[in-house]
Amino acid sequence: MQLHEYTGFDGLGLAQLLRQGAVSAAELHDAAMRACAAVNPQINAVVELWPADLTASDSAENTAPFAGVPFLIKDVAVSMAGQRSEAGSRLGAGHVASVDSHLMMQFRQAGLVTFGRTSTPEMAFATTTEPVLYGATRNPWNVSLSAGGSSGGAAAAVAAGIVPLAHATDAAGSIRVPAASTGLFGFKPSRGRVSNGPAMDEIFSGLGVQLGVSRTVRDSAALLDCVQGIMPGEPYLTNAPDYSWLSQVSVAPGKLRIAVQRVASNGARPAPAVAAALDAAVRLLASLDHHVEEVQPALGVSWQAFVHANAGIWCANLVPWIDGLAQESARAVSLDTLEPATLACYRYGQTVSAVDVVAALDVRNTVTRQAGALFGQYDVLLTPTMPDLPWPLGRYGEREEQLDGLGWTARLFEHSPYTPLANVAGLPAMSVPLGMSDDGLPIGMQFMAGYGKDGTLLRLAGQLEQAAPWGQRRPPVWAGKV
Repeated sequence: MQLHEYTGFDGLGLAQLLRQGAVSAAELHDAAMRACAAVNPQINAVVELWPADLTASDSAENTAPFAGVPFLIKDVAVSMAGQRSEAGSRLGAGHVASVDSHLMMQFRQAGLVTFGRTSTPEMAFATTTEPVLYGATRNPWNVSLSAGGSSGGAAAAVAAGIVPLAHATDAAGSIRVPAASTGLFGFKPSRGRVSNGPAMDEIFSGLGVQLGVSRTVRDSAALLDCVQGIMPGEPYLTNAPDYSWLSQVSVAPGKLRIAVQRVASNGARPAPAVAAALDAAVRLLASLDHHVEEVQPALGVSWQAFVHANAGIWCANLVPWIDGLAQESARAVSLDTLEPATLACYRYGQTVSAVDVVAALDVRNTVTRQAGALFGQYDVLLTPTMPDLPWPLGRYGEREEQLDGLGWTARLFEHSPYTPLANVAGLPAMSVPLGMSDDGLPIGMQFMAGYGKDGTLLRLAGQLEQAAPWGQRRPPVWAGKV
């Protein structure tokens, strides 16, 4: 299989080729390995390759949705038995998972063939991917720029054509930020649709969810079909609908009431290129007969209180995670094992009391109720995914050694002020690659819906993909050129 052929299909397309007998799982795996060899030295997205188990996939009778499709998992939050999971950290270097997590089991059942892991910032605590452990991941559209984070390795790998879709996580925008930065579709499902177990219950007190990034809407929808489902002991229960998510991609969304937020909740205004892309998205939605109007939704608390609450939740959750890695690795928690910002967040987390956490969860409740009221008036909220184009590598971490945990969290939220609302309120949200800057960089638009209304977003995404297709855009670093 030639690389231009391999990269011309999405995941469902590759699986269909296998079922038709046009290609074998071994050929797909070989193509993925060649694609990785061709582009990964330029982008540093994949940090480790593993031998792939093809025995369950190499059959034309395999009816799994993604049978034989090459796949990569992020170096955090999911575990594959017998393989390393290091959370992008020198502290966790060499850690090997003993069992499959629930999500990993579901990836296997979906037919996905996992052959490696992608880079993440240390402990996934940044919206860029520049860890000390493995070095910076570079954006396939311009290798001097960030690919976003914390799922930057996953996004860069998909955008460059190594795999058609990859595992990703999202606790403040970590699916949507890298999707916007690299021209992909990134879907964050509602809280409680995808299991984080058994080792983790809710990831950052309910803020974190898992799914993936992809080049097509249908791949993300089908992936959600494969991995949704509640395992015994889950802290949240969000029931699956009586239809498949994949089926919704081709269903007309009807006339939607769409609120447009231009100015972020911290007062940031989008850069000119992003503002122009937002205007174009509004015109597109109006042409599709949606009702669109600008609003300035309230969080229900000040931006400072919002950031402070999230910093308390994030940093307090980080402490036992880091302590556990330190105990297992027999390494000390210090600047020899943690980056300055991570160590600052760890130390800040040690000062957060139980009363502080309860107060932070009360802020979460206030914000969630405020969002619920907004989505009583509107079906969808549209914002830019990011206020700016991707940053140059190195900019995000400038003077990080001078910041405490609250300061680092504030930097993260100021870099991506539109995305955290969906995590705090548990809402479905997606970044859709609708725009391109004059200098050839992708621009994502974020769409958010009410709790459990994932189908509303997938129907709209399918309509947008038809009306303004992005599938033929190719970054300069693209495996299909080889």
